[in-house]
Amino acid sequence: MLKPETLNAFENFCAEAKKQGFEPKIESGWRSFERQLLIWNEKALGKRKILDENGKPLNRDELSDLECMKAILLWSALPGTSRHEWGTDIDVIDAAAVPEGYEAELSLEESFGVFGKFHKWLDFQIESGNSFGFRRVFLPGIGRVQQEPWHLSYTPEAKKIEENFTPKNLTERLEKSDILLLPQILENLDWILEKHVVCYFS
Repeated sequence: MLKPETLNAFENFCAEAKKQGFEPKIESGWRSFERQLLIWNEKALGKRKILDENGKPLNRDELSDLECMKAILLWSALPGTSRHEWGTDIDVIDAAAVPEGYEAELSLEESFGVFGKFHKWLDFQIESGNSFGFRRVFLPGIGRVQQEPWHLSYTPEAKKIEENFTPKNLTERLEKSDILLLPQILENLDWILEKHVVCYFS
């Protein structure tokens, strides 16, 4: 479900990585609005874990609706704003480094641990302009989404989508959905866009 240009770039990226003994694998690629909506609503209901800035679980029953919304946004995009909906963004691990029976969690601990060598190589590739158009989006010091070294965006195609993004279209889409916490979302939409969406546009 990725855009053809994204897939082609990823295949070239993989070919280069394999020369160094790495085996890039997409853990999460395209994700529909409906899938993102399900994740959001299950977190709002307390059916999925809600994590704080340090990755520690929070008790949904102890959070106000506003606190819940802000906590969800730390690790999950608001439906309609997830870059995974674009077909340009992917979550990647090094399959060659996965121990037998191990299930990747996409965590910072993994990025500096089991996948540490892969991410160091990726750091160098990005810094030297040899990452085939891929770059990291969720970085320390930018916005309020937590650091995600594993999330790569194919810049040439992502920029086109960023340019066509409008708050009006997002609002209409949310109002037509059955998203939970809608009053809190709409009351704080400008803040959400500033801290969780457009700050990651290049």
